[in-house]
Amino acid sequence: MKKLHVAVVGTGRIGKRHIKHINNLAHLSAVCDIKKDIADIVSNENNCPGYYSIDDLLKNENDLDLVSICTPNVFHKEHTIKSLKAGYHVLCEKPMAISVHDCEQMIHAAEQANKRLFVVKQNRFNPPVQAVKKAIDEGRIGNIFNVQLNCFWNRNPRYYHESDWKGKKDIDGGTLFTQFSHFIDLLYWLVGDIDAVQVFTSNFTHQNLIEFEDTGVISLKFSNGALGTINYTVCSYDHNMEGSITLFGEHGTVKIGGQYLNLLEYQSFKDDYKIIFDDTSKPANDYGFYKGSMSNHDKVYENVIDVLLNQGTIKTNMLEGLKTVQIIEKIYKAAR
Repeated sequence: MKKLHVAVVGTGRIGKRHIKHINNLAHLSAVCDIKKDIADIVSNENNCPGYYSIDDLLKNENDLDLVSICTPNVFHKEHTIKSLKAGYHVLCEKPMAISVHDCEQMIHAAEQANKRLFVVKQNRFNPPVQAVKKAIDEGRIGNIFNVQLNCFWNRNPRYYHESDWKGKKDIDGGTLFTQFSHFIDLLYWLVGDIDAVQVFTSNFTHQNLIEFEDTGVISLKFSNGALGTINYTVCSYDHNMEGSITLFGEHGTVKIGGQYLNLLEYQSFKDDYKIIFDDTSKPANDYGFYKGSMSNHDKVYENVIDVLLNQGTIKTNMLEGLKTVQIIEKIYKAAR
């Protein structure tokens, strides 16, 4: 059976996670990082060529099917467009970009090149999230009236000191882009688009660490009439506390909770309907001294392979990636 030939651009924490799954599911053709020592270590560990610039990689590797972009947020547009123009499909890490304008240019490049642009949204594969999505699509909840999204995480000084880009406005984009864009995507996926927002933000404990907010409170009005709130912070003391979405509908109420949307914490439905699913959840992405979203990148790659080799259905397309950025941009504009 043919295996996809994949190159990874950006070999930091998330890039290494991509490499692990590529080695299990596809063929790792090359890696690239502007930090030469890191590129050398990763290429030696994986017995593949290592490059120090994406231009050199694209010029010298001519047997690629896919380029996975795992670089800092602001570079997603540049690296995606270069890869598409070189004739390769692209899998772009979240967020797709840090402006709607950049996303639109990426989409245009994909259409011009007639190549696929995938966007990583691995939390869509969380078992309770998929089960609730199925219940919504089947009409079990009915019209949704109210939504509550809580994101209470801890990001301490060490997290930012060990990165040369996180916390910098022009590269990172903001807390909603780097920490919680998955949650914004799920709001859109489960409930729909947003018409109006009101926002309060502040930086309480990270003044010398980040150039934007560490906490926000948002009121939302969705296009379907539902009302919602987002409460988010990276000031949860010492540990991540919660990542949850609660939906109140005409026929039911349900809460997906835990630290990483990994538990079905509450459900009550008309006619005693019960959501039943395989609740064997995978652990969160573990980065040593902190944890991130659930580790479903294998599911992301399985979908990419299915689409490119078997004409399967893409799970997160580039327009949905754009929509997440559009909503975050709307929130930050309201905050200003």
